[in-house]
Amino acid sequence: MTPPTELRVSKDRRLLTVTFPGHAPFAFPAELLRVLSPSAEVQGHSPDQRVTVPGKKDVAILKVDPVGNYAVRITFDDMHDTGIFTWDYFHTLGHEKETRWQSYLDELAAKGLSRER
Repeated sequence: MTPPTELRVSKDRRLLTVTFPGHAPFAFPAELLRVLSPSAEVQGHSPDQRVTVPGKKDVAILKVDPVGNYAVRITFDDMHDTGIFTWDYFHTLGHEKETRWQSYLDELAAKGLSRER
Protein backbone atom coordinates (compact mmCIF):
# COMPACT_ATOMS: atom_id res chain seq x y z
CA MET A 1 0.00 0.00 0.00
CA THR A 2 1.23 3.46 -0.88
CA PRO A 3 1.81 5.66 2.18
CA PRO A 4 -0.55 8.58 2.75
CA THR A 5 0.57 12.00 1.58
CA GLU A 6 -0.77 13.59 4.76
CA LEU A 7 -1.92 12.74 8.28
CA ARG A 8 -3.45 15.72 10.06
CA VAL A 9 -4.77 15.86 13.63
CA SER A 10 -7.42 18.54 14.15
CA LYS A 11 -6.82 21.35 16.63
CA ASP A 12 -9.28 19.84 19.11
CA ARG A 13 -7.42 16.48 18.80
CA ARG A 14 -10.67 14.62 18.03
CA LEU A 15 -10.22 13.99 14.30
CA LEU A 16 -7.45 12.44 12.22
CA THR A 17 -7.55 13.08 8.49
CA VAL A 18 -5.59 10.66 6.31
CA THR A 19 -5.00 11.50 2.65
CA PHE A 20 -3.77 8.91 0.15
CA PRO A 21 -2.51 9.85 -3.32
CA GLY A 22 -5.36 10.17 -5.83
CA HIS A 23 -8.06 9.66 -3.21
CA ALA A 24 -10.33 11.97 -1.23
CA PRO A 25 -9.21 12.35 2.40
CA PHE A 26 -10.59 9.98 5.03
CA ALA A 27 -11.69 11.73 8.25
CA PHE A 28 -11.56 9.49 11.31
CA PRO A 29 -13.02 10.60 14.64
CA ALA A 30 -10.69 9.77 17.54
CA GLU A 31 -13.48 7.76 19.16
CA LEU A 32 -13.80 5.52 16.10
CA LEU A 33 -10.04 4.94 15.95
CA ARG A 34 -9.93 4.14 19.67
CA VAL A 35 -12.82 1.69 19.73
CA LEU A 36 -11.72 -0.01 16.49
CA SER A 37 -8.03 -0.01 17.38
CA PRO A 38 -6.16 -2.85 15.66
CA SER A 39 -4.48 -3.68 18.99
CA ALA A 40 -4.69 -7.14 20.55
CA GLU A 41 -6.21 -5.41 23.61
CA VAL A 42 -9.27 -4.53 21.50
CA GLN A 43 -9.22 -7.11 18.70
CA GLY A 44 -8.06 -10.06 20.79
CA HIS A 45 -6.21 -12.91 19.14
CA SER A 46 -9.33 -14.24 17.39
CA PRO A 47 -12.74 -12.77 16.45
CA ASP A 48 -14.45 -14.27 19.52
CA GLN A 49 -11.97 -12.44 21.80
CA ARG A 50 -12.74 -8.99 20.37
CA VAL A 51 -13.70 -6.46 23.03
CA THR A 52 -16.47 -3.84 22.75
CA VAL A 53 -14.92 -0.68 24.21
CA PRO A 54 -17.47 1.64 25.86
CA GLY A 55 -17.14 5.19 27.20
CA LYS A 56 -14.82 6.73 24.62
CA LYS A 57 -17.07 9.46 23.19
CA ASP A 58 -14.73 12.22 24.40
CA VAL A 59 -11.38 10.52 23.76
CA ALA A 60 -8.71 12.61 22.03
CA ILE A 61 -5.48 11.93 20.20
CA LEU A 62 -2.35 12.88 22.12
CA LYS A 63 0.19 11.97 19.46
CA VAL A 64 0.82 10.05 16.27
CA ASP A 65 4.22 8.37 15.89
CA PRO A 66 5.59 6.72 12.74
CA VAL A 67 6.26 2.97 12.77
CA GLY A 68 8.69 2.22 9.96
CA ASN A 69 7.35 3.17 6.54
CA TYR A 70 4.10 1.26 6.86
CA ALA A 71 2.14 2.53 9.87
CA VAL A 72 1.67 4.86 12.84
CA ARG A 73 1.06 4.32 16.52
CA ILE A 74 -1.62 6.57 17.98
CA THR A 75 -1.56 7.52 21.64
CA PHE A 76 -4.98 8.48 22.97
CA ASP A 77 -5.63 10.58 26.08
CA ASP A 78 -6.84 7.47 27.93
CA MET A 79 -3.23 6.27 27.44
CA HIS A 80 -4.14 3.48 24.99
CA ASP A 81 -1.22 3.26 22.57
CA THR A 82 -0.77 -0.38 21.58
CA GLY A 83 -2.47 -0.36 18.18
CA ILE A 84 -0.38 -0.21 15.02
CA PHE A 85 -2.45 1.55 12.36
CA THR A 86 -1.08 0.40 9.00
CA TRP A 87 -1.73 2.20 5.75
CA ASP A 88 -3.83 -0.80 4.66
CA TYR A 89 -5.90 -0.59 7.85
CA PHE A 90 -6.59 3.13 7.33
CA HIS A 91 -7.56 2.51 3.71
CA THR A 92 -9.91 -0.37 4.59
CA LEU A 93 -11.37 1.50 7.56
CA GLY A 94 -11.95 4.55 5.39
CA HIS A 95 -14.02 2.52 2.94
CA GLU A 96 -15.88 0.60 5.66
CA LYS A 97 -16.20 3.38 8.23
CA GLU A 98 -20.00 3.70 8.21
CA THR A 99 -20.61 -0.06 8.38
CA ARG A 100 -18.06 -0.64 11.13
CA TRP A 101 -19.34 2.33 13.13
CA GLN A 102 -22.92 1.08 12.94
CA SER A 103 -21.80 -2.42 14.00
CA TYR A 104 -20.04 -0.85 16.99
CA LEU A 105 -23.17 1.11 17.97
CA ASP A 106 -25.26 -2.05 17.61
CA GLU A 107 -22.83 -3.98 19.86
CA LEU A 108 -22.99 -1.26 22.51
CA ALA A 109 -26.79 -1.38 22.49
CA ALA A 110 -26.90 -5.18 22.60
CA LYS A 111 -24.54 -5.24 25.58
CA GLY A 112 -26.22 -2.35 27.44
CA LEU A 113 -23.08 -0.21 27.12
CA SER A 114 -22.72 3.51 26.38
CA ARG A 115 -20.41 5.81 24.45
CA GLU A 116 -20.45 8.08 27.53
CA ARG A 117 -18.02 7.57 30.40
